[in-house]
Amino acid sequence: MSNHTDLPSNHEDSTENMTENTTVNTNVSAVKIIDDTQKSVQEDSLVDLNNDDAIEDFFAPSGRKRLSDDFKTGYVAIVGRPNVGKSTLMNHLLGQKLSITSRKPQTTRHRIHGILSNDEMQAVFVDTPGIHRNEVRAINERMNKAAVSALVDVDLVLFVVDSDQWRDDDLLVLQKLGNTNLTVVLVINKADTLKDKGTLLPLIETFSDSFDFADIVPVSALKNQNLDRLQEVIASHLPIAAPIYNTEQITDRSERFLASEIIREKIMRSAGDEVPYDLTVQIDGFKDEPAHTDPKTGRPRKACTFIDATIYVERTGQKAIVIGDKGQRIKQVGMDARKDMELLFGKKIMLTLWVKIKRGWSDDERALTSLGY
Repeated sequence: MSNHTDLPSNHEDSTENMTENTTVNTNVSAVKIIDDTQKSVQEDSLVDLNNDDAIEDFFAPSGRKRLSDDFKTGYVAIVGRPNVGKSTLMNHLLGQKLSITSRKPQTTRHRIHGILSNDEMQAVFVDTPGIHRNEVRAINERMNKAAVSALVDVDLVLFVVDSDQWRDDDLLVLQKLGNTNLTVVLVINKADTLKDKGTLLPLIETFSDSFDFADIVPVSALKNQNLDRLQEVIASHLPIAAPIYNTEQITDRSERFLASEIIREKIMRSAGDEVPYDLTVQIDGFKDEPAHTDPKTGRPRKACTFIDATIYVERTGQKAIVIGDKGQRIKQVGMDARKDMELLFGKKIMLTLWVKIKRGWSDDERALTSLGY
């Protein structure tokens, strides 16, 4: 694969491209078929139920419990400075990778909703870009606005900080929160990294003196430590209400959006510090093809989703870095992204990637709007 404009990785799985694309992900949720005899309900089982409860139980999907009267629902904003672990925290609370992560600050650029439903509550998490002072380009300003606007009409805020110390951007976030009347829970992340656990108590006292937090919960998002306690705290601060979303839904974001984020994550992880933030991904085509018989060969073809995506960078040298030596980096990015998509979407994916130069896109208001920022 050479360093040419509009260089693709081919749909047809040539020897220079992703031979793994022929692999079919069979880990797809099965559809449960219930015959008429399973749907019948004996009259004596409804004696103690009122008519509304009987109807709700009858039509509820098999195995799903009717919601309790004190079920709680609300929006929960996750805020904090860049690279403090907000996306990792949401992913581990959900038990599902939804928001992309990397070691680089400002990986998250958009507000992403993740939906956690259990027997007690439905918490709609709003993962936000890190709030930061250095608004050097238009994209930084838009990321800050996206984070601050997430504080509108939420029921609870999780303010995430590192376990080591306050930093300037932490204070900036706290100033934003101080201008609201929101209930704020302080989440001290990476508590497992403290060599001396005794230092945590003075740190909690320092945090408590700076703001009237409703609760303070030390956690390790990466290692799933104390997340059960955090869920209990979240539930205690949400209002009693019916679910906003289907209790089996995990996000309100489209598959197109999630696909673009997965591709961007793989590039950021692969390229290291060589292409920090001067890239974005646009989905050009997203077509679901049902299972069918190939009219030319007569062979059966399994259902598949064809995705075409363009990776935009700002300079020629960045394009070469993304493509890599003989196309090896872009090939690996495509393979890794496709595997994550198949796992998340539960279907076979055929992915084609293009790399193009769009100079100054990150500081161009019109370009940012067209790219979904």
